[in-house]
Amino acid sequence: MEYGSILVKLIAGFIGLWAMTRLLGKKEISALTPFDFISAVILGDLVGDTIYEKDHSVLKLLFALAVWTVLSITFEKITQHVSKLRKPLEGEPEILIRDGAIDLHKLRKNNLDFEQLRMMLRAKDTFSINEVAYAIYETNGSLSILKKPQYEPVTREDLDIEAKGVCLPQCLVESGSIQRPALESLGKHESWLLQELRKKGYPELTSVAYAELNEEGELCVIEAATHQAKPGEF
Repeated sequence: MEYGSILVKLIAGFIGLWAMTRLLGKKEISALTPFDFISAVILGDLVGDTIYEKDHSVLKLLFALAVWTVLSITFEKITQHVSKLRKPLEGEPEILIRDGAIDLHKLRKNNLDFEQLRMMLRAKDTFSINEVAYAIYETNGSLSILKKPQYEPVTREDLDIEAKGVCLPQCLVESGSIQRPALESLGKHESWLLQELRKKGYPELTSVAYAELNEEGELCVIEAATHQAKPGEF
């Protein structure tokens, strides 16, 4: 009976957490604010305690999830629609480097030292503070930077090279199965795909683990047996 109760609570908790995640929307781990992270930890602890407590029923678990979901959604709506409360509730980005000069007051205010700042810059492929014109410490703890013009990467526009159109690569074969919706979106037929695969030395679909049409219109293939791309592919 005890195991059955735990099973029911686990299923209810799983469904409740899934529904809560869908209602609150998609958000990457890196985009979570400190409050979001703490909220997730507390929620997990709340569900875990309820599951193994005999005195707590499934209804109490669902009630706790429902209340927490309502509170979370209300908090999100307030921060989205009431601009005056957004900064007090969520905080605001801090400019740590302005016009190439480090703001020591902002650095200390956010409990950061130079080594931590340099570490965050290295995560942005920037190994010298001298390269940075602006650095903004975001509310989720990440660092956004704008480099000085002389350190910015060269673009096609800078070199006066005509830019090509951009398109998303499309997966056409996965685990030996043709991805028909992707093929149809490209206006291609299965016969075309099979012909292109034969040209690359893959007469059978079962020999293909993965195949995609890249942004340059080239078909790239990974072989099923070794799961390695042939020379010149991928």
